Amino acid sequence: MSAAFDDRLYNLLPSIYRQRDSEVGEPLRALLAVIAEQVNAFEQDITDLYDNWFIETCADWVVPYIGELIGYRTLHDAGAPLAQSAARAAARTRILFPRRDVANTLRYRRRKGTLSLLDDLATTVSGWPAHAVEFARLIASTQSLKHLRPGCGGTADVRHAHTMERVDSVSDITAHLTDLRRPQSRYRTGRYSIAAVGLFVWRLRSYPITRSKAYCVEEVAPECFTFSVLGNNCPLFDASAEAGSAHADAARARPVMLRRSDVALADGHVDPRYYGAGRSFALWTDSDANAPIAVEKLIVADLSEWGVEPRSGTIAIDPQTGRVAFARGEAPEHGLVVSYHYGFAADIGGGAYTRPMPSWVPPLQAAASAPVAVARYSVGSEGDFRSLQEALHAWHKDKPAYAIIELTADEVYTDAVRIVLENAQSLEIRAAARVRPVIRLLDLQANRPDYMAISGEAKCRLVLDGLLVTGRGLQVKGELSQLTIRHCTLVPGWDIERQAGSGDAPNSPSLSLVKTRARVSIEHSILGPLVVTADDPEQEPLQVSIADSIVDARVARHAALGGSDDGFASAVLTIARCTVFGIVRVNGVSLAENCIFNDGIEVERIHQGCVRFCYVSARARTPRRYECQPDTAMAKVRGDARESAQRRLIPMFNSTRYGSPTYCQLAQDCAPEIAQGADDESEMGVFHDLYQPQRMSNLLARLDEFVPAGADAGVILAI
Repeated sequence: MSAAFDDRLYNLLPSIYRQRDSEVGEPLRALLAVIAEQVNAFEQDITDLYDNWFIETCADWVVPYIGELIGYRTLHDAGAPLAQSAARAAARTRILFPRRDVANTLRYRRRKGTLSLLDDLATTVSGWPAHAVEFARLIASTQSLKHLRPGCGGTADVRHAHTMERVDSVSDITAHLTDLRRPQSRYRTGRYSIAAVGLFVWRLRSYPITRSKAYCVEEVAPECFTFSVLGNNCPLFDASAEAGSAHADAARARPVMLRRSDVALADGHVDPRYYGAGRSFALWTDSDANAPIAVEKLIVADLSEWGVEPRSGTIAIDPQTGRVAFARGEAPEHGLVVSYHYGFAADIGGGAYTRPMPSWVPPLQAAASAPVAVARYSVGSEGDFRSLQEALHAWHKDKPAYAIIELTADEVYTDAVRIVLENAQSLEIRAAARVRPVIRLLDLQANRPDYMAISGEAKCRLVLDGLLVTGRGLQVKGELSQLTIRHCTLVPGWDIERQAGSGDAPNSPSLSLVKTRARVSIEHSILGPLVVTADDPEQEPLQVSIADSIVDARVARHAALGGSDDGFASAVLTIARCTVFGIVRVNGVSLAENCIFNDGIEVERIHQGCVRFCYVSARARTPRRYECQPDTAMAKVRGDARESAQRRLIPMFNSTRYGSPTYCQLAQDCAPEIAQGADDESEMGVFHDLYQPQRMSNLLARLDEFVPAGADAGVILAI
């Protein structure tokens, strides 16, 4: 507070008392300043009381109380609010007591029994886009000529690919025999019965990539490309689900993977609704061109085996695999530039989303009150520099104490990166909001490695934020004090093709810490193996902190975190809300919580630290465990049932391959001890903070309350 504001009570005193107080060092003024601070807090609390009368403006903690006044039913299956850190507890409370759901409770009750209500209700309660379907309309039945139902399901035409692709999906139009299972069956969801209503929900999100370079698959043909710069199959997603999209349609705003039948017109050409700048995808053969390739030249084809060769003057597109093929000899001379939308479950890794930008607070500055001069370097077509290498050269030349290099476009940078920080220097290399730059480290130099080399002297710091690094990994040396990696992807295995999972796959570390004392902090990132190489075994271990991230060794039983030659890493690990594929071998674990160690963990010093609410194999060597699986479940059974319980609790994922939209997403039939096994009853692993069990519990409870009379509703996960 300012001095004038603190003296509001002191200024009310007669001047004679203020004069006498100044003669003795102003103790009365100091006392009244403390009292004024509490008066101000009390006054602010009274002011907030008016805001807390209304659901739109009230504080988060008031929402359950307003809900109680209107009979809003709380959900015990979703768990109760716990005493956690303020930010995390507030985020969970917002899921347990959705403000929009409480605000719309009375309005929804007036619409109770209508099908359209379920769509709005699901989005409001769970935050997932949804669409309700009456399965009774799809039951095969003989129609009466007196009461025709043209919308009823028809006989399937197996020769019509457009119809067959939609069987059992949200847009199914074929007739089915009656299903006797209930939509909410705990074993297998039933669908096609007279009283059944299915609520399809989409849990993935759609992210845009704008004017990025495509990948030329030269081993197949120089005319073959993929939308993904990594060369992997990348299913294209509908742009209408993107938040703030100019083409968003309330009826179609769902993050759906585009099928060939969705994009293709009757003559096989691409539907203009999906193609063009700002839409689901677009192509340019010249990076400087304003207008994309004409839509009349594009045809939809199945390129899953690269077996289709388009005729001259046309371009083949496969939205299900994210592949493009030109006619023979017609590959673009200047390369192919693409815009598209990809899908993923959360804002993790290098991605085109808005990342929280922490304020620049140099941690090593002694005088916190003095303003800090931060040098800024912008890289991009409209920035100060055209390449990352140019910006690094300027930074090396200027030698600022604090600097930010910001990459402003979805560009691919192929420069060799060498970062050398001098004493007390701090540097942040980050991507702009909603931008995903790619640093592709190529095999350019024959006489030395091509990894991203990072070194520094004492009291220096490096922050990497929002980057995708492929081709090689990072190597850190020297007396660097702190390395922070936020919202980055260090592609596991260096590239997609090395993730086949074969036993002879090379061990390609994403991050090598070689004879350094740096404190390493990794947040909301995806990376491959970490290797720690120490020169003096008697030195204190490194401090490594990993949170809300994926560490993928690519091959089962390979080291995800360890030392050289598959030994123990000289590091003390603090890890929370992470999914780890591969074995973790470290000197010590300070704390591990809400994590999935899919292949095991081995710790040298087991007398210190704690592992809580994690999945670790029963034979793992760890510090003391608390409420970990499968230990907790096996302790409740005896004999042969222990082995059965252990097998049942093995985590199941929709995909374990990096590049897939459902990468690391827990499968629907994963054991509930894993899917709800965290300390706050959310799921273990990297997607803990999505609070999907709480969302699902909320949704099921609201369906029971608002479903049409006599109907039986169930939730179907579309993705």
